[in-house]
Amino acid sequence: MAKFCEVCGKGSISGNSITHSDRKIRRTWKPNVRRINVVENGVSSKKFVCTRCMRSGKVQRAI
Repeated sequence: MAKFCEVCGKGSISGNSITHSDRKIRRTWKPNVRRINVVENGVSSKKFVCTRCMRSGKVQRAI
């Protein structure tokens, strides 16, 4: 799957996973993106869109 949202630009971020003994291990968080049909300027195309953009109505889905 894609690593970023093509609508808002949300991408992977990195940080530390901290254990109970306070050891730091590098890890990444990836956005929840889906490949959907989107209508832009009257033309439908497939894009990778995060679920936040889909839920907030930033994109219009094609049928």
